[in-house]
Amino acid sequence: MAARRWRRALRGLCGAALFLSQLSVLSGRAGSLMTTKLSQPQSTLAKSLTSTSTNAPYFKAFESTEIPSYVTNCPSNGLCSRLPPDCMTCNTNYSCVYGKTATFDCKVKPHVHCVDENNHEQENFTINMTCQFCWQLATSDYVCTNSTNCMTVSCPRQRYNATCTVRDHIHCLGNRVFPKMLYCNWTGGYKWSTALALSITLGGFGADRFYLGQWREGLGKLFSFGGLGIWTLIDVLLIGVGYVGPADGSLYI
Repeated sequence: MAARRWRRALRGLCGAALFLSQLSVLSGRAGSLMTTKLSQPQSTLAKSLTSTSTNAPYFKAFESTEIPSYVTNCPSNGLCSRLPPDCMTCNTNYSCVYGKTATFDCKVKPHVHCVDENNHEQENFTINMTCQFCWQLATSDYVCTNSTNCMTVSCPRQRYNATCTVRDHIHCLGNRVFPKMLYCNWTGGYKWSTALALSITLGGFGADRFYLGQWREGLGKLFSFGGLGIWTLIDVLLIGVGYVGPADGSLYI
């Protein structure tokens, strides 16, 4: 009887110990879960704080140091009315009459500083200019690209596609860079006076044709003694009126 009682007591002690061990394990898992859940928002908050604190100075520095490219062409503290057109923005005056002088309301672009006649800095001002589009300006008011691939002495006279840009001090309506068809007007450096002088003095030996780059005609005049003088007289007339020009198709100087 005593042995049976001891066995029952040992079984009860073992069961109680097993229950306590399982309870401790479960409580440890729950505590670890609670700590991880609480730590996650703190870590994300810390990341957000560090990200905003590191990025904010970068954007401020970028905005403060960025300068537009047009500022280099804008004189500082000069008269607003004399600024180049790229330094200002103007409102279109729809009531202006073509060919007449009209007043336009303008405003300087950012980072541009100018003054009025009293040396006071201003942003809004007015300018006076002729009411016309840029492509309608006089030829002296814009600069165009040149072409050396067309013949200036052809009949009819050839044209070429040129890209023209308005000069900085000229104000006009529309695009300041525009295409235009122009006559071939390039020169290779040949002088009309030199060609005429050679034709009169040494034309019988083909010197005028050699000077203009026409080698075959020059050799023909040389070996025929100027076509017995007839060819020489004809060339004097043709060069005198400008009908015979340089072989490369350019104009005389």
